[in-house]
Amino acid sequence: MEYISAVEVNNKIEKGESVQVIDIRESYELDICKVDSFLHIPMADVETRLNEIRTDVPVVICCRSGKRALAVANLLMQDHDLSNVSILEGGILAWREDVDNTLEAY
Repeated sequence: MEYISAVEVNNKIEKGESVQVIDIRESYELDICKVDSFLHIPMADVETRLNEIRTDVPVVICCRSGKRALAVANLLMQDHDLSNVSILEGGILAWREDVDNTLEAY
């Protein structure tokens, strides 16, 4: 499984590189803190919304800490043959710590 740091993802976004970050947290978690450029697909909806997951660019799966993202990344890679998937190491907690400390911690 491939992991990518929050700093690396942010650098790609700032450079204008194509990357899709999918936030799989629940809606109530996004009410606490969210990153507007991330696509929200709750974990339970991933399989019904596969058509929204790009296959032509790197896809980064994000949750709170990385544990749920691992499960979703495995699902996408093993059951749906996506090879462009990685996990945001440390999840939104790492994003808050390393990129945007204005986000509320929870």
